[in-house]
Amino acid sequence: MKVLAFNGSPRRGGNSQLLLDEAVRAARERGADVKVYALNAMNIRPCQNCGGCEKTGLCIVKDEMLVVHEELRSADRIIIASPIFFFSVSAQTKILIDRAQAFWNEKYILKKPVPPGPHGRKGLLFLVGGMKKDDKGSVGYLCAETTTRAFFRTVNVQEHSTLEYDNVDERGAITKHPTALREAYEAGKKLVSE
Repeated sequence: MKVLAFNGSPRRGGNSQLLLDEAVRAARERGADVKVYALNAMNIRPCQNCGGCEKTGLCIVKDEMLVVHEELRSADRIIIASPIFFFSVSAQTKILIDRAQAFWNEKYILKKPVPPGPHGRKGLLFLVGGMKKDDKGSVGYLCAETTTRAFFRTVNVQEHSTLEYDNVDERGAITKHPTALREAYEAGKKLVSE
């Protein structure tokens, strides 16, 4: 089983990465082939809305996203971890999502969605924010989850789980959360066991 994992945080060793690391560890322990991408360290330009992918479903911007596009086509599972910045995912994560415009054209205009593959395609999303949720939740998590759901559906991931952690801000603060790292590990395990 092939798993792609994306760290959308600009902070090395931050809370998003610690959660992602646990999910990745669980997936690898179960024999999955996992590739991890630290989006902040990659040469990926924002979508240029140039229309270059409209007829082929292939992006014409030549950068590291072309490698990611090829990997996305054959992935069975996709994991994304992002901090919440201004009520949404990080800019690094948003670039990944926006550059899926080529997949959107391929699926909805050209009617050629990414095949589900032998294991189906499932996703996992980790969201970490410094704000504290109230009884109604938080618009930041809702916006980030909705944006990422649109990405997942565009790359033909029809099912995903989301784990949200609020009131976590300082680097490494997630390690003080009573259940977060264990939940991340279990989510990674479940993702590749299904």
